[in-house]
Amino acid sequence: MFKFEPRPSPSKYWSVASPVLSLIVTVLLGVALFLLLGKDPVKGLMVFFWEPLKSGYAIGELMVKAIPLLIIATGLAVCFRSNVWNIGAEGQFVLGAIFASGVALLAEKDTSAWIVLPILLAGILGGMLWAGITALLKDRFNTSEILVSLMLVYVAIMLLNYLVYDPWKDPNGYNFPQTKTFESVTQIPRLFKGSRINIGLFIALFSSLGLWLFLFKTKMGFALRVGGLAPHAARYAGFSSSKALWSALLASGAASGLAGALEVAGPVGQLTPFIPVGYGFAAIIVAFVGRLHPLGMVFSSILMSMFYIGGELAQSRLGLPKSLTGVFQGLLLFTLLACDVLINYRIRFQPKHNLMTLLTGQR
Repeated sequence: MFKFEPRPSPSKYWSVASPVLSLIVTVLLGVALFLLLGKDPVKGLMVFFWEPLKSGYAIGELMVKAIPLLIIATGLAVCFRSNVWNIGAEGQFVLGAIFASGVALLAEKDTSAWIVLPILLAGILGGMLWAGITALLKDRFNTSEILVSLMLVYVAIMLLNYLVYDPWKDPNGYNFPQTKTFESVTQIPRLFKGSRINIGLFIALFSSLGLWLFLFKTKMGFALRVGGLAPHAARYAGFSSSKALWSALLASGAASGLAGALEVAGPVGQLTPFIPVGYGFAAIIVAFVGRLHPLGMVFSSILMSMFYIGGELAQSRLGLPKSLTGVFQGLLLFTLLACDVLINYRIRFQPKHNLMTLLTGQR
């Protein structure tokens, strides 16, 4: 018999150890899942944790997946630390991709390579616009930012589908719902020949560094953190809750929109209905597994990108559904929530009681 006993204060040790333990439990559950599906668990774990790291090209593909996850998670960390629950980063990612594509489609072969900068700025503007709708409704009418931001995801996807199926559809694209391939001048510069990894890697790392400086070295970052931890204390100190709301949501929307711009002008090279691949939702897990800390999110974004690549490989090599990616993401999230109990509670073992003692509640 055991019981959970409240700790006098949250455990710093378990705040770090909990994500590690949750990953171990996720791996063990993954082994059980592979056995239930009649697959070799060793091969299953290999496609998730070894194949994405076994060569330089594989690591490059891993970074291609990790870049948008880290950038979006950086923006979400600002929101979550401010106690603003932006669940609609996926929609802001899509709007960023749409705005960036609108600028990219205007480019011609002789356009200056500097067009890349307006493309990225357009993506940032699109994400901020979509997040601004949530901020406006929350600020003026006290609506739930969770529901509004989430519902706007599906509005963004419908807008995307309308554009690629009708006005922006490539007339020479054999009736496929997609825009024409963007001109080469709009391509985000790549870092290495033969690899799809681009300067988005530096942008992601600089955004992570910028988040650390903002949260821990500026007055506004301090105000946001205080507002998230103790709203009443923040109001007493004179910090504006409305300003914190707008700042957090616009920063998050800008990060998500930037990630969308990097995606369409980078590895994808055009706007298609398959742009929404769940990065905005997966980044929520990245943010919490990384403990809303820039360094932690760097590692958790790499882990989550391994799940994406592993799911694709499991489909092609093991004959498993691609939805296995979502299964591993969900397992990691739920095991993290379970392990986080140990931050505020310790397990105490007790002598075994007989049935009558348990029923009567006597010792």
